[in-house]
Amino acid sequence: MQTLRRKDILGLEEMSAEEITLILETARSMREIMQRKIKKVPTLRGRTVLNLFYEPSTRTKASFELAQKYMSADSVSVAGTSSSLVKGETLKDTVRNVEVMGIECVIMRHPVSGSAYYLARNVEASVINAGDGMHEHPTQGLLDMFTILDKKGRLEELKVTIVGDIRHSRVARSNIWGLQKMGAEVVVSGPPTLMPPDLEAFGIKYCPCLEDAVDGADVVMALRLQKERQEGGLFPTLREYAEIYGLTSQSIAKAKDDLLIMHPGPINRGVEISSELADSNRSVVLEQVTGGVAIRMALLYLLMGGVKEE
Repeated sequence: MQTLRRKDILGLEEMSAEEITLILETARSMREIMQRKIKKVPTLRGRTVLNLFYEPSTRTKASFELAQKYMSADSVSVAGTSSSLVKGETLKDTVRNVEVMGIECVIMRHPVSGSAYYLARNVEASVINAGDGMHEHPTQGLLDMFTILDKKGRLEELKVTIVGDIRHSRVARSNIWGLQKMGAEVVVSGPPTLMPPDLEAFGIKYCPCLEDAVDGADVVMALRLQKERQEGGLFPTLREYAEIYGLTSQSIAKAKDDLLIMHPGPINRGVEISSELADSNRSVVLEQVTGGVAIRMALLYLLMGGVKEE
């Protein structure tokens, strides 16, 4: 049985291409379990997982919980608003107290960048980063690569264009690091005010013109436009953003005929992407959600190493 030679999954920047390949290959086997009539295996029977979400989540939280159920793990879920954090308890103390109850893996989403690293250094349990601030969302990056690989058969030498708020997006960062490690070309597009100041450090190309950015693209990924950023004056209006950077049949005309259209969700229809494209046969948004369960099953399997010895 292959396992990852690391305790935690914190980000794709620190992960090797070989590790990513192992995760993607393992996810294929996990997807086969999902396609069975009875979606249940005893692989993680007797193992314990804590889902600790300090930010709202639908797809990520639900898919992690399903992954745990499909693999027969015991799990408990705690929301930040219902935890002792509101009483002043530190994150470290919260998890250490739960850890002595027998928790072996913590899935955490937190609004502060670097929080997953802090937690991993202070607990013996494995930590899987389900999104930390504006830093990374590694399982989203992995499921996006899994979806592309499934549809295209490869990641090498594909042109992937990511459109939108790169500056504040942990999804963009994980995809940028992961896709480049796997040999893809990554191009980003969006308003200059929504680009990170250290963009050159990522080693990617920035095209302010959307039509140029998608020219010859194999994959176009629209990011959720965080409407709360509009109050900071980073772009004029949602309408103007949609006119210049929204994905429509016209704006992606220069992309390849077999283009894949992706979005991490939730979608702001008519802003980041038209309903016509979101519901078209080019869209793989729902396949991304399915792939998310398979990827999270694979990570639990690879980190926790199968059935616990009695």
